[in-house]
Amino acid sequence: MKIQQRLKGSFYALSALVIAITSCSKEVDNGSAEFNTSDAIAVLASESASVSSTLRTAADSVYIMQSCARGEKREIVAEADLPAGITDYLTANYSGCSFNKAFAIKSSDLATTGYVVVIYYNDKPVGLQFDVNGTFVKVLEQREKGDFHGRGWHLGGRFEEREGKHRDTVALSALPSAVTSYISTNYAGDTLVKAFKNRDSSLVVITKNNGLYASVFNSGNIFQSRIQLPAKGGKHQDVAQSALPATALTYLETTYPNYVFNKAFSITIGGSLKGYIVLLDANSTKYAISFDTSGNFLQAKTIY
Repeated sequence: MKIQQRLKGSFYALSALVIAITSCSKEVDNGSAEFNTSDAIAVLASESASVSSTLRTAADSVYIMQSCARGEKREIVAEADLPAGITDYLTANYSGCSFNKAFAIKSSDLATTGYVVVIYYNDKPVGLQFDVNGTFVKVLEQREKGDFHGRGWHLGGRFEEREGKHRDTVALSALPSAVTSYISTNYAGDTLVKAFKNRDSSLVVITKNNGLYASVFNSGNIFQSRIQLPAKGGKHQDVAQSALPATALTYLETTYPNYVFNKAFSITIGGSLKGYIVLLDANSTKYAISFDTSGNFLQAKTIY
């Protein structure tokens, strides 16, 4: 299924202001959390934001961080020229997304070594890195201007949730009656587990009923969607982030740099551990990732 491309005429007028930096000047160790401007791909923070003004502020943009080895560079590539595996991945994991731009990563001898794709999903930018065959590698970290160095966020900024204080958590008792009424009427067997408020004031509500589910409500508390998370039936117990297998933690740190931990569960059937599921936020998009008992990756689902 071809990815929907929604490019507004006014967006073209901003092309000179929203610049994708396509060269990489040095090798950067992501673990050091240090980036140069040459590591950044600038995009609008919201595809649907008003673009009536010809002047933009720093708050209108975010920067997708993709560091390259010395001598590497990025070259613009058309959506139609991406490997089929990338298109299939986007269709399966970001249904209804809007293609924004893509790059081929070129080595010093001009051989293609991978790809970077920028999409909008639920009006939020998502940067994804793939290998040369189109296999998913990771969700690229986003930062605001001024946060290229150090921890990558600041209090009051778009990514302040990275502080780990769970400012986006909504107490179950504080959920709007329209939301709880909808769930009790349409999913009477569900038990409320956790709720999150997004930057656009929409809500993600996690429930369990012989499995885990995520229901999304818009800013007007109107139901939008419901998906089953990648965790089969059984008993789901809360698990601290520190109690997850080291293999799972390494995978999360590598695949979702600077992610925000939301919640984790162990899954047991008949008293036997079957695996884990982790809910996290990566650049304001929420994901559910499942692992086996040893912490090996099994499956990921994009929630919202």
